[in-house]
Amino acid sequence: MSLPSIGTPMVWGLTIGAIAVLLLVDFLVTRRPHEVSMREAVAWSAFYVAIPLAFGVWVWQAHGSQTGVEYYTGYLVEKTLSVDNLFIFLLLLTAFAVPRELQQRVLLIGVAGALVLRGIFIYLGAELIARFSWAFLLFGAILLLTAVKVFRDALSHGDQSVDIGSLRSVRMIRKIWPVTDAYEGTRMSARHQGRRALTPLALVVVAILSTDLVFAIDSVPAVYGITGDPYLVFATNAFALLGLRALYFVLEGALGALAHLGYGLAAILAFIGAKLVLHWAHGIWTWIPEVPTLFSLAVIVGILAVVTTTSLMAKRRAEHLEQAATSQVPSEPVN
Repeated sequence: MSLPSIGTPMVWGLTIGAIAVLLLVDFLVTRRPHEVSMREAVAWSAFYVAIPLAFGVWVWQAHGSQTGVEYYTGYLVEKTLSVDNLFIFLLLLTAFAVPRELQQRVLLIGVAGALVLRGIFIYLGAELIARFSWAFLLFGAILLLTAVKVFRDALSHGDQSVDIGSLRSVRMIRKIWPVTDAYEGTRMSARHQGRRALTPLALVVVAILSTDLVFAIDSVPAVYGITGDPYLVFATNAFALLGLRALYFVLEGALGALAHLGYGLAAILAFIGAKLVLHWAHGIWTWIPEVPTLFSLAVIVGILAVVTTTSLMAKRRAEHLEQAATSQVPSEPVN
C-alpha cells in the first residue's frame, strides 16, 4: 500500500527539474571562487526563502488548508534543523582552515550530497511506513534518542572545536591516498611528488558529506512526524537545504549568539518523537489521542521564540558582565 501523496508524476518531475536547475545556477555562481559579501548572501537567502513560501501558497490553494499547514510546519522544522547543520559546517570549515573564497563551493557540494541522501532516506521511510505500522514507533524512538543526545551536548558547553585527526572518514582516506598540504583552488586532486594526491578540499567535502548522513537520519523522521506525504517530505527537505550556502554567510556571525538553540532543537525533536509514538499507538488503541498539525506548528514556533529570546538575553547579559569587568580593571599609573 502506497502513502497518499499530492505528488503526481508530473509534479515530481517538475520539482526535481526545478531543484536541478537551482543547483546548476548555484554551481555557476560558485564556479569562480570569491569571498561572499553580506549583500550577496542576504539577496540569495531572501530568494531561497521566497521560493518555498510561494510554493506553500500553491499547496494551500490547490490542496487545502490542512495540507498547507503540514507543508509550512514541515518546512519550519527542516529549516530549524538546517541551522544546526550550519553550526557543524562552521566548525568543519574552521577546523580545515578552508579559505573564505572556497567556502561556498564546499557548502554547495554538501547541499547537493544532502539532497541525494535525503531522497534515499525519504524513499526508504515511505516504504517502511507503507509496509510496517511500527515504522512510526521506530522513527519516534530515533527522534527521542536524538533529542537526548542534543540536550546533553547543549548541557556540556564543552570545547566546540573539531579535531581533524579524530574524524574516521579523514583517517581512512589518509591511509589510502596522499594528501597535499595546501589548497589548489576548487580542485579535489593535484599532482604531488610525481603522483596524484587529494587536496584538503577533498577531505573537508568528505567530512561534510559524512555529517549529511547523520543529519538525514534525524531530519527525515522529524518531517514524517508532521506529514505522511513523501512528496511534501521531499519538498520541505529540498527547500530547507537549497538556501544553506547563502544562509551560512548571513548567520555566520550570529550562530554563536544562539546559545540556547540546542535546547530548542532537543525539545522540538522530543515533541515530534512523542507525536510519532502517539500516532503509532492510536492505530492500535483508538482512544489514545493524536496531536493535530496546527497544534504542532504552534508548539514549534513557541519553542523557537523562547530559545531565540533567551539566547539574545544571555548574550546581552554576558556583554554587560564583560563590560563591567573591563571597567573595574585598574588602569596602570602613568610615570
